[in-house]
Amino acid sequence: MGVRKVEVRTPDGTVEAQFYCPEGSGPWPGITLYTDILGVRPASQDMAKGFSAEGYCVLLPNLFYRESDMPIFSFQPAFGEEKTMARVGELRKSLDTEAAYKDGAAYADFLLAQPEVKKPVVGAVGYCMGGTMAIRATGAAPDKIGAAASFHGGNLVTDAPDSPHLLAPKIKARLLFGWAVEDRTMPPEAIEKLKSALDAAGVRYEGEVYEGARHGWTMSDHRVYNQAQALRAWTKTVAFFKDALK
Repeated sequence: MGVRKVEVRTPDGTVEAQFYCPEGSGPWPGITLYTDILGVRPASQDMAKGFSAEGYCVLLPNLFYRESDMPIFSFQPAFGEEKTMARVGELRKSLDTEAAYKDGAAYADFLLAQPEVKKPVVGAVGYCMGGTMAIRATGAAPDKIGAAASFHGGNLVTDAPDSPHLLAPKIKARLLFGWAVEDRTMPPEAIEKLKSALDAAGVRYEGEVYEGARHGWTMSDHRVYNQAQALRAWTKTVAFFKDALK
């Protein structure tokens, strides 16, 4: 497995990113890995390495390039701590809906331009806010993203005119969802509304609430990390992409 530093051009600037590919001749299916609010770090790099070991080329971008180069934290973050939450607010502001659409299309274009990456479509996988971005990307580049997975992605259903669930009629990709328990960003009623929108649009998807798993459970460095359920989510995601990105 190899990794190299790359730069991705978007309408708003240049993204510092890491690009992982398996050993061998390829071509391999491509995936963009959208991190949570803590950005690129050992936990997300381990995920990228894991997907690469399973036979995928993985783009791991600094989602917050508009706000900061990597590392995006100059201190050890701790949720609930005032300093951390202030920094989280700054990072969130750099990624509005329009930015997510621009970036999602740019990441897909970058992957498809790489000789190691199999055409004609790529995938996306995201965690927490990255899970929401992965779903938005399917609406931004419906002919280029063939599969997307979202784990504890928040606010997929809102009252806003740009709510992600309203993208359903544009989505051509297959989708995989893993929802957390007692998640105020995706309560049961929001999950049902999302399902209804996807059903009405004929989107192919599967999803479940992971028992005992709280928002953030897939990340190995998160305080609510649930190893058993994270492994289930990982196994399901690998199988999903293997089938959807043939």
